[in-house]
Amino acid sequence: MSTIALQTLSGAGDAAKRLAARLGLSCDGIAVHRFPDGELRVAVAPAADTTILYAPLDQPNDKLITLLFAAEALRRNGATRLVLVAPYLCYMRQDAAFHAGEAISQRVMGHLLAATVNRVVTVDAHLHRTPDIRSVFPGIEAENLSAMPAIANALAAGGIDPATVVIGPDMESEPWVSDVASRLRLQHTVARKIRHGDRSVAIGFADPGLLSGRPALLVDDIVSSGTTLIAAAKALAAMGATAVDAVVTHALFPPAMIPAFAEAGIRSIRSTDSVPHPTNAIALDEILAAALRSELTTPHHPETTP
Repeated sequence: MSTIALQTLSGAGDAAKRLAARLGLSCDGIAVHRFPDGELRVAVAPAADTTILYAPLDQPNDKLITLLFAAEALRRNGATRLVLVAPYLCYMRQDAAFHAGEAISQRVMGHLLAATVNRVVTVDAHLHRTPDIRSVFPGIEAENLSAMPAIANALAAGGIDPATVVIGPDMESEPWVSDVASRLRLQHTVARKIRHGDRSVAIGFADPGLLSGRPALLVDDIVSSGTTLIAAAKALAAMGATAVDAVVTHALFPPAMIPAFAEAGIRSIRSTDSVPHPTNAIALDEILAAALRSELTTPHHPETTP
């Protein structure tokens, strides 16, 4: 009879434990020791035939090395199938070379992970011009789950003003903004964003009158610098929004920025637990567990190993 277990990178918080509990699996931590010169020593728990690796890949560089070392140890100790659960998946934004000499990080990451694991499960991957995440990971299984059902359920449970307008900060946000708005039966619109640099953007709306006298809910997939969120909040306040709240899938911004969001007029900011963050308020374990239950029931064979 095949065995299955979950192992997690350190610093994942309680999210890995909650996911393991939903699946009825053990949850062991992957031990990492840093030598004085910066190199890492990685040690895993005993390998199961199928081992789920839980790894939020924010601040990714050391984590990627740890993941590669863990995979080597698990394979050598008997794991025939490795499933990477990366609620946040790094290096997806660079899907083309925009200037001479640039590396295409999405392509490199795709080939690296496809040679390491058998399946990748992530949430709201930052895919600009890549319509299907399976094309990023040649030869293995890959799923890009949506956090919007979990976000909508959390918002509905907490109560939301029916006059609220759901706002997307740019055209790329249209799919998930419309999804959340539809689930909550709210109006929605998206902004026009002009980016002048990593920390300089301009925000505009086609129908400024839509927000006058109504609360606004900003929905975005990733907040890293916070520039877009702050610019959007200021634009919404200028348009007469009575309140501005924000919800994001991946909170990558420094916690020290939270006061700056409040100063810009954002009443609250909530995030999923895709990466550990003080703003975490929405758990993803239910949608992740639903995607992973097939691992509990489907027999896999060693020949599927990359």
